[in-house]
Amino acid sequence: MIKVEHLTRKYRDFTAVDNVSFEIGQGEIVGLLGHNGAGKTTIMKMMTGYLEPTAGNILIDELDIGKQRRKIQNKIGYLPENCPVYPEMTVLDYLEYSAALHGISQQDRPALIREAVARTALEAKATKQLSTLSRGYRQRTGVAQAILHKPDILILDEPTNGLDPTQIQHMRTLIAELAKTATVIISTHILQEVQAICDRVLIIKDGALALDAQVDGLQHSSKLLISTDGARDAALELFQSFEQVTSVTAGRDQHFELELHADTDGQATAAALAKGIHEQDWQLFALHFESRNLETVFAEISERGGAA
Repeated sequence: MIKVEHLTRKYRDFTAVDNVSFEIGQGEIVGLLGHNGAGKTTIMKMMTGYLEPTAGNILIDELDIGKQRRKIQNKIGYLPENCPVYPEMTVLDYLEYSAALHGISQQDRPALIREAVARTALEAKATKQLSTLSRGYRQRTGVAQAILHKPDILILDEPTNGLDPTQIQHMRTLIAELAKTATVIISTHILQEVQAICDRVLIIKDGALALDAQVDGLQHSSKLLISTDGARDAALELFQSFEQVTSVTAGRDQHFELELHADTDGQATAAALAKGIHEQDWQLFALHFESRNLETVFAEISERGGAA
């Protein structure tokens, strides 16, 4: 559905987005994760046609955004980073105005506005002036605008910004519901948001794509941690004798870190190592794979000198 090829955006000598490529399929919930200033918002602006790339291509449903921008924009619901609204308008006035901009007919507007208001839990504030609303309610109004025309693709830049914990949970539920009929792309610097909502994560570092992975798959590690009372040199010799082990690091207090080949059956190798320790008549105090999550992976990428 979405294909981004070698996307680059420069501002004179500064490269905000550097040769980024990825594909997103229909119905995916994808998190665009990175520190503030990493290039996430710039990527989203180019995907929605609000900013022209310096180089690269964006194809959405095989339409080229450089040539068929309006057709693509009709397929997209977009919540910009700071949720621009007109403070003198009421929520309903703003949604009526947004419906007109989307080209929704007068006949269809009332039902679509009612549905958007209900889905974003704005009923109690529908007739209130936007200038009187909290940041959280203005954020929800922005989401209502984005889903008003039932887009195929929903691009949300920091959708939970300014929401309280109850509103955040409501937003997560809404995004999961929207993903049943739309592809959802979320930009955030909050790890918990990606972990709670997304199927897949794209980590952006210094304008480049540092990681493209399924969120669940990040938890799998090829590093095995072992604690035994075997002598250090003897234990190293034993562990290094296994062809599935690529490297062994001896830590303090008889702790060892074993890196396994990526295509190795980790559970079978762990069982064989436990058997080898038992045959040496050593005590096995601990044997488990390194615990990994999105936070661990993000920290590793942040510490690198550059993107990978």
